Amino acid sequence: MAISAFGLILAVLASLIITANALVAIALLRLIQKNSCNGLYFVLNLAVADSMVGFTVVGLVMDEFSQPFYPTQTFCVLRMAFVTSSSAASILSLTLVACDRHLAIRQPFHYFRLVTGLRVGVRLVGLWLFAAIIGFLPVLAPSFQQISARDKCTFFGVFQPSYMLTVFCVGFFPALFLFVYLYCDMLKIAAVHVQHIREVEHAGLAGGCPPPRATSDVKAMRTVAMLTGCFTLSWLPFFIASIVQTMCPECVPYKVIENYLWLLGLGNSLLNPLLYSFWQKDVRLQLSQLAASVKRRVLLRLGNGSGFPSRGTKSLPTVSCLRLQD
Repeated sequence: MAISAFGLILAVLASLIITANALVAIALLRLIQKNSCNGLYFVLNLAVADSMVGFTVVGLVMDEFSQPFYPTQTFCVLRMAFVTSSSAASILSLTLVACDRHLAIRQPFHYFRLVTGLRVGVRLVGLWLFAAIIGFLPVLAPSFQQISARDKCTFFGVFQPSYMLTVFCVGFFPALFLFVYLYCDMLKIAAVHVQHIREVEHAGLAGGCPPPRATSDVKAMRTVAMLTGCFTLSWLPFFIASIVQTMCPECVPYKVIENYLWLLGLGNSLLNPLLYSFWQKDVRLQLSQLAASVKRRVLLRLGNGSGFPSRGTKSLPTVSCLRLQD
């Protein structure tokens, strides 16, 4: 019964992750078509990575509902390697998004020259290669594999606890440090801008509205702060418990890490699209237009739209790339 409940939770979580990220990805594709902004590809890549997390979890759901399963060692290692690599790609994509926001407010006049299509493509390819190396490291180094009898594929049933320590040192800790550094640097930039604004106001040159650069900085800092907070709350408990498990095998039960803390980490792939659909006005507008278009087609298919004039939907106003980067 407990296994079925855990499988049901995984199934619901995977469905929500795939649906939410697919909607955000569609909205971002529509924005990219209307605005040639290369920075949006980083956010689109984050949605794709989070969607892959959901798809890899679907395989684990099938295992949960197929008990007893008794998979082979190779099968479990490859399955959990795909889960780990997609999660690593999601974490690395978050760092690229944060770096892009930081660059947009630190080098606003050189942003379009620095963020070219070629550079974006190289960074994304490098991201997925690095994520694949992290995920498939136990395949390349069999010493990280755990050889034991099992009835399903789990992290600690397949990987050695030392592997989680390696992932923490190579992936999680550098990403967290980079998040904190970028946010602190943004605060410093915002403080300089605030001081400049006060000097302008003191000289009597300011109007009644805040300068757009100040508003842009606040939005960028808010985005990075939300990403950092959700990322830390989602993954930090899992990695801390994994490290404690490595140092003291009897301190933290494996079931607590695999059935609860890991689910909390997976929840980050659901929080990311929710954050963007809530905080980013342009993404909300695209989702609203998409929902209106689907509703109109459904009504027409049911025969209830024949009595209404075909007025279409208003196209969204064209927005600047810098505004999208906020």
